[in-house]
Amino acid sequence: MLIKPVTWMAAAIAGALVVGLAGCATTQRPVLYPNAKLQREGNELAQRDIDDCMKLAEEHGVSAGSDARVAREAGEGAAVGGATGAVAGAIGGRSVGESAAAGAAIGGVAGGVRGAVRSDRPSQAYRGFVQRCLRERGYEVIGWQ
Repeated sequence: MLIKPVTWMAAAIAGALVVGLAGCATTQRPVLYPNAKLQREGNELAQRDIDDCMKLAEEHGVSAGSDARVAREAGEGAAVGGATGAVAGAIGGRSVGESAAAGAAIGGVAGGVRGAVRSDRPSQAYRGFVQRCLRERGYEVIGWQ
């Protein structure tokens, strides 16, 4: 019975870590080529235009997708970890249920951390929306960082 409290405590601590990492992640922003428009308007106005385009994307239902990515990868990790834990428990002669729970907790945390680390990358649709908005305003997006 020692495994259950340790497993749940570790999962709770790791879950808090995942939420913390997701909250700390900063979303990438477009990088603009220094064309005539950017040189004429200046970086401060260009950053406001970027903010406006990002807000416009959100208002039209195109989200950056970072929260969904964290949740999806945590779920995938939990599924893989649970299956792996169940098999390891069965082979090792341990309780399959407890081994599956431990594996799911570990896999969920690993997937969540991976999703949180990658959550700064906006979805392809979001990037496309923001890039088109900026292009229509005369800017040239050369990448995201």
